[in-house]
Amino acid sequence: MPLTSATYGKGRVRVMRLARDGDHHTPRELALSVMLTGGFDAAWTAADNRACIATDTMKNIVNVVAAQNPALGAEGFVQAVAALFLETYPQVETVTVEACETRWLRAAIGGAPHGHTFTLDGNGFGYVRLAAGRDGSVLQSGLRGFTLMKTTQSGWSGFFDDAYRTLPDTDDRIAATSMDATWTWRAIPADYAAVNAAVLEALIAVFGATYSHGVQDSMYRMGEAALAAVPEIAEIAFAMPNKHYVPINLAPFGLANPGTVFLPTDEPHGQIEAVIGRG
Repeated sequence: MPLTSATYGKGRVRVMRLARDGDHHTPRELALSVMLTGGFDAAWTAADNRACIATDTMKNIVNVVAAQNPALGAEGFVQAVAALFLETYPQVETVTVEACETRWLRAAIGGAPHGHTFTLDGNGFGYVRLAAGRDGSVLQSGLRGFTLMKTTQSGWSGFFDDAYRTLPDTDDRIAATSMDATWTWRAIPADYAAVNAAVLEALIAVFGATYSHGVQDSMYRMGEAALAAVPEIAEIAFAMPNKHYVPINLAPFGLANPGTVFLPTDEPHGQIEAVIGRG
């Protein structure tokens, strides 16, 4: 019987790189997965492992690249990892490297940024993905689980009405989401970190400062703003699940609830996804 497709690799390879410039340190913490395709079919079909690179070796390669490149940003680092696999192993056809970044914020002590003290940025994870082959590659950057909330200037109304609908129209609600956003590069920017920050700034500005007729409406305009702000991006993909805040009925207690007390819930939740490109 044919082996239709096959891939393997190493997941959750965690590495912290610390770039030291005297007393000024910069930590870069990643959790990576490395997945390979290539001339490995015999391991599945013939119990022949001779072409296989041990997944423990993959972890070692990530660590070696980390030691050789302590100062590379996440995008540069995944490119260095993929390049070493393609240069070293002719049996490898494609390398897909994904990395989620734990972001550390430099602490201020005495009103000045401190050289080696940091606090954890708890809002989401930076994300990069590189799919590299011998005929080219696709690099993506983004965010995972970045949580946004606006407490007004959001509605959801005029949607399909039938016998199964129970949700009323509203023109004023809390809108919140734990956003995954992924942008695909079509050109190399001068500074990945600066451009990624500009993308996030554009997304937050649209989400926070404009009226939302629904997550779909905000998502589309957020994508437009990101593409307008950063010409190096080809397209941007979103997955934005609703985080619901349901007004609690306080009438049994003789109390009104003028939009001040809510039940937070995200189960079940609406799941809204789209890709916005340049056309």
